[in-house]
Amino acid sequence: MTTAHHAPGETRPGGRTARTRQAVLTAVFEELGAGGFADLTMERVAQRSGIHVATLYRRWRCAEGLVCDLLTDLSSDVPLPDSGTLPGDLQALAGSIAAFYGEARMRRLIEAVVSAAARDPEAAAVLRTFFGERLALAGRMVERAVERGELPADTDPEKVMSALGAPFYYRILIARRPVDRDLAASAATAVWAAARAGAYGRKDDGPANDPSPGS
Repeated sequence: MTTAHHAPGETRPGGRTARTRQAVLTAVFEELGAGGFADLTMERVAQRSGIHVATLYRRWRCAEGLVCDLLTDLSSDVPLPDSGTLPGDLQALAGSIAAFYGEARMRRLIEAVVSAAARDPEAAAVLRTFFGERLALAGRMVERAVERGELPADTDPEKVMSALGAPFYYRILIARRPVDRDLAASAATAVWAAARAGAYGRKDDGPANDPSPGS
C-alpha cells in the first residue's frame, strides 16, 4: 500500500541473512512477474536467486511462505498520510493502494497470498497478522480524526480502514478487474461520508466468552 515501491533488496542493506532474504524475495518478485503464482516453484526461485534450494525449504518451507514474506516486505514501510484532515488522509491512502495494486504483478501477489491462505494454516496466520498490523497502523489516521472532532468519539478505526480497503480487494479478487484512481476516489469519499454519519461505531457485545446477557 504505497505509492512507490522497489523490488525487494534494492535499498535495504543488512547482514548475510538479510541479503539472502532479499535475494530470494527479489527472485520471487521477478518470478511472479514472469509467470505468476501458478509457475512459482522453490526450484525456480533458487535458480534465479542463486540461493540453494535447501535454504529456501528450511526457511520458507514452501512457495506459499515465500509469497507471504514478499507481501510483508513490500508493504513494510508504508507511509502514513497526515494531511491534517481525515478526508485528505483517506484520499491519499486510497491513492497509495490503487498505485500499489495498479501493477499486475502486485495483483498477482495478493491473489497468490489469498490462495495460499485458503490451503495452508501458516499462510492464513501470516495473512491475518499482515492485515491486522496494517489496519492498526492506518487506524491512527482515524484516531487523529476523532481527536480533532471530525468523527464521533466511538468510531472504530479498524472498521473504517477495513471499509476503505474492501472495494480494492473485491475488485481484484472477485470482479477480477484492475484498480484505478476512480475506485480510490469513490472508496475514500464513501468511507468519509459513512464515518461522519456514525456508521463505524464500536459495538459493545459484552464478554467474548460469555454471550449470555444475563449471566
